[in-house]
Amino acid sequence: MNPKTKKVLYWSLGTVGALLLVGLVVFLLKREELLQYAMRQTKAKVERKYPVTLTLGPARFTDLNTVQITNVSLVPKVGLQDTLLTARRINASISLRSLFARRPVFSNLQIEQAQLLARKTATGDNYGFLIKRTGKTTVPRDTTKGTNYGILLNQVLETALENIPGEADFRNFLVAYESPRHRATIAMPELTIEDGDLAGKLTVVLDSVTNRIGLRGHVEQGDENMDVQVFSQGRQPVVLPYVQRRFGANVQFDTLHLKLAGKDFDDDRLTVRGAALASNFRLNQPKISDEDVVVRRGGIDFVATLGQNYLALEKGTKLTLNKIVAFPQISVRMRTPAELGRRVAAETRHYSPRLRGLLVSLNVESDEVPATDFFASLPQGIFGAVEGMQGTGTLQYHLSAALDMQQVDSLKFDSGLRASRDFKITRFGRVDLRKLNTEFAYTAYNDRGDSLKTFAVGPSNPDFVPFNQVSSYLKYAIITAEDPRFFTHKGFMEKAFVKSAIQNIKEKRFARGGSTLSMQLVKNVFLTRKKTVARKAEEALMVWLIENTRLVSKERMMEVYLNIIEWGPSRYRWPSGERGVYGVKEAANFYYDKEPSQLTLQESLYLASIIPKPKYARESFNQYGDLKASSRYFFRLIADIMARRGYIPEAEADGLSRSVNLAGPARRFMNFSARPDTTRAVAADSSQFDPINLIDLLNTGGLPDEGANTNAPATEGVPNGGNQP
Repeated sequence: MNPKTKKVLYWSLGTVGALLLVGLVVFLLKREELLQYAMRQTKAKVERKYPVTLTLGPARFTDLNTVQITNVSLVPKVGLQDTLLTARRINASISLRSLFARRPVFSNLQIEQAQLLARKTATGDNYGFLIKRTGKTTVPRDTTKGTNYGILLNQVLETALENIPGEADFRNFLVAYESPRHRATIAMPELTIEDGDLAGKLTVVLDSVTNRIGLRGHVEQGDENMDVQVFSQGRQPVVLPYVQRRFGANVQFDTLHLKLAGKDFDDDRLTVRGAALASNFRLNQPKISDEDVVVRRGGIDFVATLGQNYLALEKGTKLTLNKIVAFPQISVRMRTPAELGRRVAAETRHYSPRLRGLLVSLNVESDEVPATDFFASLPQGIFGAVEGMQGTGTLQYHLSAALDMQQVDSLKFDSGLRASRDFKITRFGRVDLRKLNTEFAYTAYNDRGDSLKTFAVGPSNPDFVPFNQVSSYLKYAIITAEDPRFFTHKGFMEKAFVKSAIQNIKEKRFARGGSTLSMQLVKNVFLTRKKTVARKAEEALMVWLIENTRLVSKERMMEVYLNIIEWGPSRYRWPSGERGVYGVKEAANFYYDKEPSQLTLQESLYLASIIPKPKYARESFNQYGDLKASSRYFFRLIADIMARRGYIPEAEADGLSRSVNLAGPARRFMNFSARPDTTRAVAADSSQFDPINLIDLLNTGGLPDEGANTNAPATEGVPNGGNQP
């Protein structure tokens, strides 16, 4: 190449280089100018969307398309005007093409040393503006119509989904919440979102309870499909302290898997589809169970609808409990004060307006489950007696209920377990229910759980009385008063349960029970005295197994019942030194100095009357040794029904004496009250003798109680076929 050519080439390259340099300088200067424009646009966009002041510190490019912004803050203009968000440094990628088109698009967000501090005081908060935006989904301010849960949840979901960044990397991000009642912090040493994939570690402190958890899943901005797992880090489970504070329940789990599969918002109603699955879920609440309730694997695929004072789980919802699959449908609606009007039902007047307007409907049907899988799938801590039980055939559960708190008497309830024809227990669990067929040791406890005495229920005990050596008067009096369909039902009387539930709701307390003799027997022999949901559920299952597999005859069940029930003061000491009055022989001796076979009708009626409340037997008499009005009422009622059912002659009921002569040690323990004022008529206290008992006693036709699961006549299975004693 000659010198002239080289010179031309150098000049050309120099010119191109200079032009490129000038172009680069112009590009960089213009890029900086456009960046500042983008910052102003971003600030204006946020402040148009929300009533806030957004402060953006110096912004600069750190490489070709990466922007660094320092000293960012967000302060609301409404409510509590405390700083909501601060960030020391934010790095983000920006599309140069979008920047020069003056429509900046940021991605790959990296936030370092940021704090989001949400505060609530008695006068307001600094975060409410996020869900109180104007638009078609604004919550109506007409509070007379009640709360629209659909609008509220839709706002929360839309706000959350709209503000999920497409790409993000949080480092040392602190989220805190303060209110007069709660304080919570979430420390995120790392949390990343890349192409919608979420991963991170959090330390959550709520009400002084610390959880170290991990997150993973998939979330995308504006996408109504979300899949997130929350799991414990290390050996400690995740604990929910708010539930402990609000409901007194300790709730924890190892992993919680949440899915949102879509939502529809129409006509102020929101329908949400999704799922929640938990592993090693653990619940401890004294009213539910006296030990931890554990579900190894459980979940729900839900179709939920929320609207004006309305919540429901719709058709398509599936509940999984280990290997048990059920399909619940639940609806809850609250009437508004305007709907309730001024008239308030007397039985619910003591409830809050919110509860008075409650309407609940519930329906649950399970799939047929192999018996062994059914027993193995039941939650630990509730059904301990059947743990390890195995069987052939299948079991299926159903439940339906409906309650209108304005018409409590309309309560409907039906629950039961259905077994296939080949169902059979092949192996018993922790408790062998066949124990009732053999002699066994029974321990009596007081209400505090203290052991009072242990004795054999069988021939080796001289105080044991066989069924056929007990006065028929007493047997019929107890059956009539405690469980009129004992010899024909299969353990339960739904009508009795419903009647008891109605009264308990009206009185806002456990005013009366609904236990059959079968249930009382199982409770006394196998279970504790603690009144928990778990104990009642376990009791029901054990009774169902005994009655529906015919493990124990009705006569033997009655025999055991008569020989173990409490019949007097636990402080009484026999010459042998043992305390309390338990079993029919001790009762006959304590009250009348007789053998059980010698008891008269009057004596039997008195013994039957004190079974529901044996500790109050001493309150049955006045100072002259006469029975009080409530006891006389009981005598008359029970005797009349015994006569109508053919247990005793009508003449014997008509000639019944209303007095009882105590000849045994019991006379020293009676509290003879002052003679009542006989110048005034006082209504008898019949509610004291109104557990399962007197619900169908006025059924003069002697037909089976409609709640009993049997079609047998009233006297079928009764000793002597219902003939007179």
